[in-house]
Amino acid sequence: MLMRPLPGGVAVSALGLGTVKFGRNVAVKCRRPFALPSDGEIAALLAAAKALGINLLDTAPAYGRSEERIGEAIEGERRHWVLATKVGEEFAAGASRFDFSADHVLRSVARSLRRLRTDVLDMVLVHSDGRPVAALAAAGAFRALRQLQREGVVRCVGFSGKSAGDGRAALPLVDVLMCTVHDGDRRQVPLAAAAGAAGAGVLIKKPMASGTRADPAALGRIAHLPGVAAVLTGTLRGDHLAANAAAVENASTWRAP
Repeated sequence: MLMRPLPGGVAVSALGLGTVKFGRNVAVKCRRPFALPSDGEIAALLAAAKALGINLLDTAPAYGRSEERIGEAIEGERRHWVLATKVGEEFAAGASRFDFSADHVLRSVARSLRRLRTDVLDMVLVHSDGRPVAALAAAGAFRALRQLQREGVVRCVGFSGKSAGDGRAALPLVDVLMCTVHDGDRRQVPLAAAAGAAGAGVLIKKPMASGTRADPAALGRIAHLPGVAAVLTGTLRGDHLAANAAAVENASTWRAP
């Protein structure tokens, strides 16, 4: 698998695994209902990912028990994995709530460390609800993450927003930017290129439009857009993961027009 650098000395596989389906199957944007996987199924999927050369796992407190289940599954193999989690959004009783205060961010990161059974998080991203980035900053979210970065608890500070405007506003405040790009929505392609040119790491979320577009070749092309470090796909099937990995690898000679 292709490996690409991020700030902070982190290197990620060009394909990462999104893990919302490890811990939450309520109020998720999926075409079909699904059962949460067993511990054995998670272990098998992570073993398949590792064999494919994938090292990036994307999770969040809002993903139900995802963090906790990842921590259990990768115990003893932490060195292989690059862990990206988030702060700001909580999910309970079928609904999200948001808190971007510095105190909440510090508590959230401490909890993620316990759940993931690690003493360092490779990336922590502010999980925006779409309010102005200036409001998130005023609440203390970025300040708290930079404090944790100085303390060596967090390697990269990031942002996952709702729009290109959010991403542009957050770019001066972060090391990693998560953008939405798929064949039906390419509005953030220029943002990804600009962020990469500015030295930020760029992760692409929803490259298959939450499962509504299932073309691995398109996934491969998105992975090789200017500025992109990695694309994130969520699946519970090893064959889907292998097809996605092959698409990213096979598109390695493709260049954006």
